[in-house]
Amino acid sequence: MLVFVEVRFRADTRLGSPLETITAAKQRKLIRAAQFFLQQTCGNRWPACRFDVVGISGDLNDSPRIDWIANAFGA
Repeated sequence: MLVFVEVRFRADTRLGSPLETITAAKQRKLIRAAQFFLQQTCGNRWPACRFDVVGISGDLNDSPRIDWIANAFGA
């Protein structure tokens, strides 16, 4: 399984969590970038893939909150 991971950080979450910054448009961009990468490196034989999203919020030096969503774009 090949895992593409998008990592987002926000020190201040008053405007929303880091996970909320992954819009549908951003998902499409990430998928297109992954497709290009796979085409260039694997040709027509793509491995099983998924997209994970990691959201990090708070002070990095004082126990930040880490949320990991496996298969974030999957059904």
